[in-house]
Amino acid sequence: MKNVYFIGIGGIGMSAIARYYKFKGFNVAGYDRTPSELTAELEAEGIAVHYEDDITRIPCNVEETLVVYTPAIPESLQELQSVRERGYRVIKRSRMLGEIAEGQKCLAVAGTHGKTTTSTLTAHILTESGEGCTAFLGGISKNYGTNLLMSKNEVVVAEADEFDRSFLQLHPDIAVITAMDADHLDIYGDLAHVQEAFRQFASQVKGTLIIKHGLPVSNSDTAARILTYHFKDKAADFHAENLTVDALGHFSYDLHHPGGVISGIRVGTLGWVNVENSVAAAAIALTHGIAPEAIRKAIGSFEGAKRRLDEHINTPGLTYIDDYAHHPAELATAISSIREIFPGRKLTGIFQPHLYTRTRDFAPEFAQALSALDKLILLDIYPAREEPIPGVTSEIIFKDVTAPEKVLITKEELMPYLEKEPLDVLITFGAGNIDHYIEPIKEMLNARK
Repeated sequence: MKNVYFIGIGGIGMSAIARYYKFKGFNVAGYDRTPSELTAELEAEGIAVHYEDDITRIPCNVEETLVVYTPAIPESLQELQSVRERGYRVIKRSRMLGEIAEGQKCLAVAGTHGKTTTSTLTAHILTESGEGCTAFLGGISKNYGTNLLMSKNEVVVAEADEFDRSFLQLHPDIAVITAMDADHLDIYGDLAHVQEAFRQFASQVKGTLIIKHGLPVSNSDTAARILTYHFKDKAADFHAENLTVDALGHFSYDLHHPGGVISGIRVGTLGWVNVENSVAAAAIALTHGIAPEAIRKAIGSFEGAKRRLDEHINTPGLTYIDDYAHHPAELATAISSIREIFPGRKLTGIFQPHLYTRTRDFAPEFAQALSALDKLILLDIYPAREEPIPGVTSEIIFKDVTAPEKVLITKEELMPYLEKEPLDVLITFGAGNIDHYIEPIKEMLNARK
């Protein structure tokens, strides 16, 4: 095998694997629907990327070419149909990650939210400790500017994604499950099937399974040793005590764990939710054998993952935070964290719903979560891989929002609207293309200071 060709190379998980094979010396190329900051980085690293559905761009030698695709790509894509018809070895991204992790010590982080920050912090702890790891991340690490870390040792840190049951390709030595909420109901149908898939993932863990305290996983679901973690519940094996928060929203705490206490941990990222993520990451690292002092230092130097409670401006009179939250539970957690950091200040949230199916399935829950804002600016739905569904628009969320102020606008109207809007704490939320507005918003706000 000399060539690895990626269909959907611009995805966060796909691009990490593409970078891995480029690092290993393979000829790497791929297709994606639209250019992005990530595809531009891949091209700068010597990976050929094109944006037309063009079968002539696929490497000709069938025997020497592996094709990796993401299930986010439509089955009707000519390139995907062509490689199947012509006899290429074609596998899903998740299977590829499973093959890479096989035979190595795999530390995996699963959960319907929290997994990107937790896995990125876990990888940072191992890197800062000097042990190192190869890490496939679901976001861009702000410490390293990439979603792939490479190491010569045989330790793999993997974000275990439940979408399309991808995480069932992994058989980790140590795993964390952060949450088991209803999501991806276009695939799972209901919460019961989501939880069933997580329990199947739990059954594949070979050594230690660390779950958030209270999740419905028991010893009957897995042969692995089960430990628990929590933000502050003392019944959990790993939990935080003596919490304090500084004026800029960074928490300090003492971590209680089965082997003792790590005192005076200061979290490098914002909010109580990142205390909980840091407890989960520390639990993996301690179980793996990383020294407590190395864990304390690494949590303090962690800058987070891009678009996860990502602070762009943080001053007493004007703050701008961006977050990837696109599920009601994620929104509720993020808004609660930001409210606790900035008590008494006006929170204005811009939310771009992601997927017609998710909007349809969770409209009341979205409305409830967004009602915790002081003002909501709601945008149109970002469709991603989906076709419109009759009757499903942002209006089905908007009508039930009870925030003191709310407005429904298109994304084209956003910047002119914000220019006239008095702002205190502004947050952008969503998994679509709302990130295209981060730099224009920063420029506009910096001009106000």
